[in-house]
Amino acid sequence: MGHCCSKSVSVSVVKDDNTVGGGGSTADHQQKPQPSPGLPSGNGTVDAQSNKNTPAHSFSASPWQSPYPAGMAPSPARTPGRLVKWPFPPPSPAKPIISALLKRQGPEKPKEGPIPEDEGGEGERALNKSFGYPTNFTANYELGKEVGRGHFGHTCWAKGKKGVLKNQPVAVKIISKAKMTTAISIEDVRREVKILKALSGHKNLVKFYDVFEDAHNVYVVMELCEGGELLDRILSRGGRYTEEDAKAIVIQILSVVAFCHLQGVVHRDLKPENFLFTTRDENASMKMIDFGLSDFIRPDQRLNDIVGSAYYVSPEVLHRSYSLEADIWSIGVITYILLCGSRPFWARTESGIFRSVLRADPNFDDSPWPAVSAEAKDFVKRLLNKDHRKRMSAAQALTHPWLRDENCAVPLDILIYKLVKSYIRATPLKQAALKALSKAFD
Repeated sequence: MGHCCSKSVSVSVVKDDNTVGGGGSTADHQQKPQPSPGLPSGNGTVDAQSNKNTPAHSFSASPWQSPYPAGMAPSPARTPGRLVKWPFPPPSPAKPIISALLKRQGPEKPKEGPIPEDEGGEGERALNKSFGYPTNFTANYELGKEVGRGHFGHTCWAKGKKGVLKNQPVAVKIISKAKMTTAISIEDVRREVKILKALSGHKNLVKFYDVFEDAHNVYVVMELCEGGELLDRILSRGGRYTEEDAKAIVIQILSVVAFCHLQGVVHRDLKPENFLFTTRDENASMKMIDFGLSDFIRPDQRLNDIVGSAYYVSPEVLHRSYSLEADIWSIGVITYILLCGSRPFWARTESGIFRSVLRADPNFDDSPWPAVSAEAKDFVKRLLNKDHRKRMSAAQALTHPWLRDENCAVPLDILIYKLVKSYIRATPLKQAALKALSKAFD
């Protein structure tokens, strides 16, 4: 999972650094300039008006409304000694997410001072950091310059030395074993490689070539995408896409996500930074990357670990009970950004962002929404429905009226698999009733 800096561009869409969870560094990311005043950064947020740093996990204003009208203070004639105060501020929704992040990263090590003689105590010595991958990386690939950096590692340009990839440029995601300080972080890497191996054959999915390891790192060899991130394209367009151009982007995202869901994989970190263009060409295709937070999931399973990026996290993730629908919410946030150039849920702190996701509704009244088609607004609203049961699946979204004229291929819906499974498990009486019902609709 990548942690890149914000861009110094004066538009309302900015780089998201509020990524929580763990896994690997974001593959194929290009290096970014340092954050500028007024844009959120990874270690805190900046107030654009006062230009003062605010801790990223600080508690903001109380969510409870005052009983008095705006501008009116309590009467001085109140009964003395009857003031009611909260002994503690209302619980912050950021706390379980911060806790999940610390659990994945492990305890923070001291930055300076002598190295203890028993460094890498019993707990760390017990961790098995051998993955069983081939160890001859340098014999097969020649590493070049670094093209991106994340929390758990970095990505480099490389060139194949022999075989089918001889003289072909590739991207190598280098994950440091020194930063695998917990069993969870080791399992994250193992699962990411397993998912990359399992997912193949879709044109909008980054190609996986090979994986190696040595005593210090794990090397994941993938397709090199040199066209930059989707976020770069949004910023270069002044913050938003036209509806027609946005459709082309959304169709590619829905298509690859529907493919992943049908394979039983939930991505859990969909955002513009995790979609790369293959080339700098204006009509280049996109590739989905970074499966460091992804997981396998059964159709009837609910996950409860909180991971993702703050601006794109769904309400059910914060409630610790979610499934594939969490990805659909993230696609809704991306579509909202494409159409209007701003985030649907925003605050200066992570606590504020999560509170907005849980309680606020997206703004469809301000410019440019009055000029956006009714079909586009309906499409976004159906993806950003807080009730995950009423949210469209990826395949259903591809059949929405807003995209119907694009003649895009509609993949098999994961819901069909669920219905078939439900039919097989049904009683003979229920199966007979379903057969009769299906014939009635013929």
